[in-house]
Amino acid sequence: MSETPAYAIRRATIADAALLSNLAERTFVETFGHLYPDADLRAFLADAYAVDKQRTILGHPDYAVWLLERDGTAIGHAAAGPCGLPHAQVAPGDGELKRLYVLREAQNGGWGGRLFDTAMAWLERDGPRTLWIGVWSENHGAQRFYARHGFVHVGDYEFVVGDTRDHEFILRRQAQA
Repeated sequence: MSETPAYAIRRATIADAALLSNLAERTFVETFGHLYPDADLRAFLADAYAVDKQRTILGHPDYAVWLLERDGTAIGHAAAGPCGLPHAQVAPGDGELKRLYVLREAQNGGWGGRLFDTAMAWLERDGPRTLWIGVWSENHGAQRFYARHGFVHVGDYEFVVGDTRDHEFILRRQAQA
């Protein structure tokens, strides 16, 4: 009889920069890698998920990243911070869920929802505020998930990976008392 895996969510630290870089690359490629020419994908990953960039994010007081671990191995992550989405109604103090990824092999067990709840609680730790999420226009499962949590489509933008321009939706949830 096999043992039940032990799952845990923990806040990432600067010491996790290389681990986060690797996990972010793996989850992005697994989810979206098929959409891009190889050269565009490699250039994007080298920039967006560089270890130094992850170290900077992890060390910044306005950002937070959590790791989902199964038996001590990272299998997912979430990142949150100030809203950087290109929408005219973004206001100072608004927050954004910047990343929420779980490796395919670990999906559908409720842990993505727990990561989401952890990030939302952190984003609203000082009280309710308007929250934002950018999501690929073809990621219908994520859109349904976020809609269940009160997020509505309020805008669109292009997410650039090399020469590829993805149509992204901007979702917002107004501050909830």
